[in-house]
Amino acid sequence: MASVTSATSAATGELTAELRGFREVQRLAYACAEAVAAQLKPGITERAAARMQREWLRERGVRDWFHLPFAWFGDRTAFVNFRVPLQFFPTHRELEPGMPFILDMAPVHNGFTADIGYSGCLGLNPVHDRLLADLEAHRELILREVRERRPLREIYQDVERLMVRQGYTNRHRAYPFGVIAHKIDRVRKGRWSPTLFGFGAQSLKGLASDALHGHREGWSPLWSPYTFSDHPPQPGLWAVEPHLGFRGTGAKFEEILVVTDSKDPQESAFWLDDDLPHVRRWQEEKAA
Repeated sequence: MASVTSATSAATGELTAELRGFREVQRLAYACAEAVAAQLKPGITERAAARMQREWLRERGVRDWFHLPFAWFGDRTAFVNFRVPLQFFPTHRELEPGMPFILDMAPVHNGFTADIGYSGCLGLNPVHDRLLADLEAHRELILREVRERRPLREIYQDVERLMVRQGYTNRHRAYPFGVIAHKIDRVRKGRWSPTLFGFGAQSLKGLASDALHGHREGWSPLWSPYTFSDHPPQPGLWAVEPHLGFRGTGAKFEEILVVTDSKDPQESAFWLDDDLPHVRRWQEEKAA
């Protein structure tokens, strides 16, 4: 999906078949996150939680990945003292009552990719609840400024400034290249789907191709705080993940943002799906 020119049917406003495919795999991933989260209990390890995600998705036909599932517990949700990429991989850290957790997975199903992040907590944790509530403003800011066609680097800086005003630290700074988002695309199905350092080889190949193509045209498939992201939003699908940290607690969401070349503001950018756990949570809080 090098370019998105028609995201919806002009006659009905329905998503195209292509976007419905991405929405279905994103919903599958979030269903997995909710199912696994419901089974978490004290003493379970990050590695066990990651394995539960893999097994749940494989039982439903997933055979390839943008990246294999991750799980982070406790202060690891805020990437405390993360210095090297290997620290992102699941560990023997055990879940305890009141401890926050993040489940992060990126399955490929029927050639469509999703990359999602689900934040939860084992029991009551008011700090974690506050972080989850405050993420809503970031979802709104990102969509608004993408529709304004602000350079990605500037939007990144505005997200970071909002975090500081809220009293938090930017934890997506700890990701490779400090990215808040990256492009995703269709992945060619094959009989064998190898992984490399936890990432699907076919997906990495596609991202590398995008990077080469973008370099020639002056854009990057990585949305970062650096100069290579100093360009307007590129049409396509972006997996966006603002990640807040407060001392030893972290929370984020990750979902697909659709960017098109439409001149209509509403059609130029939109979240692929509003029926997601974090969005439902915000709606329920407002209705209470």
